Order: sequence, then structure tokens, then C-alpha cells
Amino acid sequence: MINEFISSLFQYNFLSRALITAIIVGIVCGVVGSLIILRGLSLMGDAMSHAVLPGVALSYVFNIPMFIGALVSGMLTSLLIGYISQHSKTKNDAAIGIIFTTFFSLGIIIISQINSSTDLYHILFGNILAVTSNAFYTTSIVSIIVIACVIIFYKPLHLSTFDPIAAKMSGLNIKLIHYFVMMLLALVTVASLQTVGIILVVALLITPSSTAFLITKSLKAMMIVASTISAICAACGMYISYLYNLPSGACIVLVCCLVYIITFAIHKLKLKFI
Repeated sequence: MINEFISSLFQYNFLSRALITAIIVGIVCGVVGSLIILRGLSLMGDAMSHAVLPGVALSYVFNIPMFIGALVSGMLTSLLIGYISQHSKTKNDAAIGIIFTTFFSLGIIIISQINSSTDLYHILFGNILAVTSNAFYTTSIVSIIVIACVIIFYKPLHLSTFDPIAAKMSGLNIKLIHYFVMMLLALVTVASLQTVGIILVVALLITPSSTAFLITKSLKAMMIVASTISAICAACGMYISYLYNLPSGACIVLVCCLVYIITFAIHKLKLKFI
């Protein structure tokens, strides 16, 4: 069956394009997911993935690039959460819950008024086999931009992640770096829309990075391992989807989860016998 899958990749452009897109998204999710995990922003990743929905819907209405609407929506979400938690007695996790459910509900209402439930399903759960050439190039460009930003600003990101007090004393703007990470998260969410969709993107961000966190000791190593795991899981998920005619995004996420469980079990056994 593997030979058949490989031959199909060469025979059908849409299948090879879907596989390459899944691998690209897996790599960028591994990079940004590592930052999210180490900065304690896993819940924020979940919120951001849902909160970009109204931006995506309005992008469709006004016929503008999807990533622009999602970026604006994501950054507005981050600003509102920060403002509410800093200027009221509302805790940060409660502010996240309030804002992301509000934005998500708003997005569903907008989409229900402008399009069919089928399109809503694809936005929520992805439709990687329907990735167009334009969507492929957009995803690739956004992913390259995100990875380039992480490489360029690696030192301030690294310092502010592990020692925010020292970063602040050295003159770095901690709040600005936080919103920069939120911008990267919003861009990654957009890049993942076509593959795993809004609902499952948080799993692709968090699970491979959590797996890498168990077996690495530095941010750089964690990013590399997480990206590798994500890319391999994306390819394996696509193969299982092809083999059993199952939803691609869900298969990718389940493979990521399986890899995490295996790594976790091996890690626990290793600690037990050392």
C-alpha cells in the first residue's frame, strides 16, 4: 500500500500538494509550539486558534487575504485578554475563556449568514485535500516568514522565555515580545486552517512540542525535534487518511498524540530504571 500511496503522489497533484502543505505546517507549528509551551501559553494557543474565526469570516466578506483578517482578529484577542486581566479582578485564564468564546461565537454567526455549513466544517476541521495552489503558496510564504522571524529574533525570544526578569533588566520590552509571539501564533493558526482546521490546530501546536519537551534540554533542540515530529506525523497521518479514507486533519492529530504517549511511556520507564 505504501508503493501505491507514493505512486499516487506522483499521479495526483492535489495529493502531493496536500502532503507538502501538511509537512510545512507541521514544521512551523513545531517551532512556534515550543515557544508557546515554554512560555506557559498553551491555553492562549487554544484561545487564539478559535478567536481568529471572525477575522477569517470577515476576510471572506471583504475579499481580502485570509491571514490579514485572522492576524487582526488574533491580535485584538490578545490585547483584550491582556487589558481585562490587568485592569480588573478577572483572572487571566477566565479572561481567555470569555474572549475566545465570544470571538468564536461571533465567527460562527458571521459564517452562518454568508456561507454554507459545509464551508464552516472545512474551516473548523480542515480540508487539506482541497488545498489550492494559491492556498499552498500563501501557507508556504506565511510559514517561511514565521520561521525567519523566530531565527532573527531568537536571542530576545530565548532570554524572555527562560528569564523575563533578566530580559527586562537588559532593556528588552517584555510586553512587546509577548505580543510578537501572539502575532506569530496568529499567523501559524492561519497557515494551519487548510490542513487541520481551527479546532485541531492547537493539538498540532502543543502535542509535538510537548513530546519534544520530554526529551530535549534546550529551546533550539526542542524546536528542531518538535518540527521533525510534526512533519513525520503529518506524513504518517496523510498516509493513514489515504489508506482508510479518514479525515486527514484528525489522523494527523491522532498520530501526534500516539507519538506523545509512546514517548511519555518510554520517558517514565527510563526514569524508573535510572
